[in-house]
Amino acid sequence: MNKYELIDGKQIAKDIKHELAHEVSEMLDSGKRAPHLAAIIVGEDGASLSYVASKEKQSKETGFFSSVYRLPANTSEEELLQMVEFLNTDSEVDGYIVQLPLPEHINEQTIINAISPKKDVDGFNPVNVGRMSLGLSSFIPATPLGIKLLLERSGVETQGKHCVVVGRSNIVGTPVAILLSRNEASANCTVTLCHSKTENLKEICLTADILIVAIGKPAFITEDMVKDGAVVIDVGIHRIADNSEKGYHIIGDVDFEKVKAKCSKITPVPGGVGPMTIACLLYNTMKAYKSKFQNNE
Repeated sequence: MNKYELIDGKQIAKDIKHELAHEVSEMLDSGKRAPHLAAIIVGEDGASLSYVASKEKQSKETGFFSSVYRLPANTSEEELLQMVEFLNTDSEVDGYIVQLPLPEHINEQTIINAISPKKDVDGFNPVNVGRMSLGLSSFIPATPLGIKLLLERSGVETQGKHCVVVGRSNIVGTPVAILLSRNEASANCTVTLCHSKTENLKEICLTADILIVAIGKPAFITEDMVKDGAVVIDVGIHRIADNSEKGYHIIGDVDFEKVKAKCSKITPVPGGVGPMTIACLLYNTMKAYKSKFQNNE
């Protein structure tokens, strides 16, 4: 049995926001304005509303300007495209997100394609995806960037290690696999990307020095799928109904209580990857802000 160490995403995210707040303070002292992060939300999806409210709160705590454009669920695709173009051309907005999911009558990819790559702090526009794939400067999606920073800041050695990523979404699995295979610091892994059609998944997971799980199934990774001393990063988050006062508890894609004893390091859920997402969104917004002034836009 290993003496495992929790990777404290909450504290690492706090550290990043503290560093950003210090930068903002220096900007204000020198007569510059603070970075400005905006968000568009369409409809009344509960999880989306909660995320955007948290983004707005943490933006302000870090010293950023924050704007939220709330649109009704019956907003047409054309109306949303007009709002996107408005933010594309607003010189006071450095970066913005369009909160997903969108109502079914709106094509998400059409909207993502319309976001200016220079303000696409979610990193979903094809221009940023392509630049990231080529190892060029780009906005990296917040969750994959958060995972990379969690590994880096918790002292996980990645060079030459076998990293198994379970889940191939465009938001987490595929980009994090690309990032960790790059020839750069805190990367240089040999990466295996697994998914729902992967055969012998258990055997592959057992070869992982670093196991990143973003499969979207509660407690999917069990103790017999993790080798002794592995580092486990759990991206999943699921509400499980119970008889508590809240009526639910939150778990990840990993059976934490049984898996933790086999790990050298593991992220908890909540408090692991989750807090890093908004911190990295702010990190990307600062990057957009600096790029704008460096290019004298």
